[in-house]
Amino acid sequence: MNPQTSAIPAPDTRPPGPPRFILASASPRRRELLAMHGYFPEIIPAGVTEFEDPEADPCAMVLHNAALKARHLAALHPDALVLGADTTVAIDGRVLNKPAGMEEARAMLHRLSGRVHTVFTGVAIVWNARAIDKTFHIQNRVRFKPLTDAIITGYFKIVNPLDRAGAYGIQDGRELIIASHDPPISNIMGLPVERVVPLLEELGLRPRL
Repeated sequence: MNPQTSAIPAPDTRPPGPPRFILASASPRRRELLAMHGYFPEIIPAGVTEFEDPEADPCAMVLHNAALKARHLAALHPDALVLGADTTVAIDGRVLNKPAGMEEARAMLHRLSGRVHTVFTGVAIVWNARAIDKTFHIQNRVRFKPLTDAIITGYFKIVNPLDRAGAYGIQDGRELIIASHDPPISNIMGLPVERVVPLLEELGLRPRL
């Protein structure tokens, strides 16, 4: 009898599939910005202790926190492409992070009233399986309208200031508080998708139509 032979499987020439995609943030604004561009990542908050010193360099701070979040989750999920981001507001050499209460939130808006401040967002993209570790930041100037107590009270009826750096968000009620701002508005919302999306596409992560 002839010995049995087994067929040699043909090599798999299919291109590798897209990487698993994780957003290391619970921010609904970042999730919405990505969804608007066809990206629907897994949402896994990093659960790390962020650096939030009001006297820190805001650029260094947001880069540190974005990388901290992305690298923490990338170490737990080395096969995944992880996106981390951090946003803060700075004026007069001080950082305005999320207010601890409504009184502090009101004080922040009075400080920003009628003046120009800067919004900083740091971004980190980490994919350990491919030895990818990219970080960058974008900053925008924002000018506030003069704000009275009544305007601030009305604004707080629209927006919860306690989960937002600087006690405000530009996507809701902006006509009450914002006079002008530098582009892109997505950076002020918390994620500069105009820079992020091309990087994701370069790494093989295509939007879902």
